[in-house]
Amino acid sequence: MTTEEHTLGHVHRDDIGSRMGMWLFLFTELLLFGGMFFIYSVYRFMNTESFHIAAKELNTLIGCFNTAILLTSSINMALSITAIQKDNKNLSVFFQVVTILLALGFMVNKYFEWTTKFHHGIYPGSETLLAKDSGEILFFGLYYVMTGLHGLHVVIGAFLIGWMTRLTIKGVITKDSFVKLESAGLYWHLVDIIWIFLFPLFYLIT
Repeated sequence: MTTEEHTLGHVHRDDIGSRMGMWLFLFTELLLFGGMFFIYSVYRFMNTESFHIAAKELNTLIGCFNTAILLTSSINMALSITAIQKDNKNLSVFFQVVTILLALGFMVNKYFEWTTKFHHGIYPGSETLLAKDSGEILFFGLYYVMTGLHGLHVVIGAFLIGWMTRLTIKGVITKDSFVKLESAGLYWHLVDIIWIFLFPLFYLIT
């Protein structure tokens, strides 16, 4: 085996290891949110009517808009990977930047949504919330914890993609070496999928 072949083989094994590591990390994330979804399901079963009443306090339109934003961002992230595979660095950078802007848009909407709830006195420990039924208190407790944790993942994802954009511009990520960008894309798709579950659970309760 030549030195070049040995080097290529070594890179290939590193790529496989990186992909496996990312999938294992995503699996732990699924376990985390899966546990929360299970807890939500149990409490919702025990407080069906209260959860239904509490859900009316949420703005379904904003929830729909944020869903559209994340779906669009996932498409852009996938397009950025396709672009770099076709050796179009500038187009890949463009799609990555658009993904970051959409992530910021999601967080801005979430900020205004949370601010409105705080303005109405609906936040953990508030007199307004404590005066409500125990089921409604549980609903909003889960709402803030689960959407807050998801929001944290959105912020982390935006920074991660920003780092990938920098690496792409510097030529570290290329058509022959794009596993880092691919891993960032997998993380971002997970963030999207989690929201796809959160949206109906909190905003579309019937």
